[in-house]
Amino acid sequence: MIRNVLSIAGSDPSGGAGIQADLKAFSACGVYGMAALTALTAQNTRGVSAVHPLPPDFVVAQIRAIFADIRVDAVKIGMIADAAIAGAVADALAPHHGIPIVIDPVMIAKGGAALLVSDAIDALTTRLLPLATVLTPNLLEAAALLGVGEAKDRETMADQAKRLRAMGPTHVLVKGGHLGGPESPDVLATPGGLSWFEAKRIETANTHGTGCSLSSAIAAELAKGAGPEEAVSSAKGFLAGAVADAGQLSVGSGHGPVHHFHRLWAAAGIGT
Repeated sequence: MIRNVLSIAGSDPSGGAGIQADLKAFSACGVYGMAALTALTAQNTRGVSAVHPLPPDFVVAQIRAIFADIRVDAVKIGMIADAAIAGAVADALAPHHGIPIVIDPVMIAKGGAALLVSDAIDALTTRLLPLATVLTPNLLEAAALLGVGEAKDRETMADQAKRLRAMGPTHVLVKGGHLGGPESPDVLATPGGLSWFEAKRIETANTHGTGCSLSSAIAAELAKGAGPEEAVSSAKGFLAGAVADAGQLSVGSGHGPVHHFHRLWAAAGIGT
């Protein structure tokens, strides 16, 4: 049976991040993707120039319409934009216990633009984080959620992952892509302790949508029945290939997108 996964996130008209990246990642990972929009953005590979949050009641209407008709096997939450939307999403999901939820706390775009207003951080931490099966912050996002400085080493990453898990998520994956050096380690805080996922850093400018794509791939694997650690491992393997093969694409002049369909297109002889 093909599983169904719902993304609740913002739109990226350039196709590299947000809802568009989520739907590509879902398809590439073998699940059927659905989308409830929280915000519209004007952006490209060089940055975000405008953000238009949707009315919270309309966000809720989209979510309720999906659940009223379609089996939802997992949910991914991305860009929330403001406190009202965070509360509305939490209220809409409250009746649906037992469904895996992956939260990617989107706060800052690759180009540096803020994607979450400051007063929404409290709503995100108090209303949504406790719903998360897996929370997937990068180093900047982990620091912002905790109100501390950005981690510069593995010990601090691990400490912040444990502190974030104490705020309600069942699992927290702190991503170490912003650490310096040739390695890009991630740490997963679980009820049983810590697990590290090691990876070599891939030198590329094509990193637009990496966080969206990883969290969506994790949600897809959870929907298919994988445990959190297995889901993270599979998702990281998928994303590593998508980043490594992103040079096959020619999209924009800034931070280009990853190649979500690298496996499928290679098998079909596309781009070779």
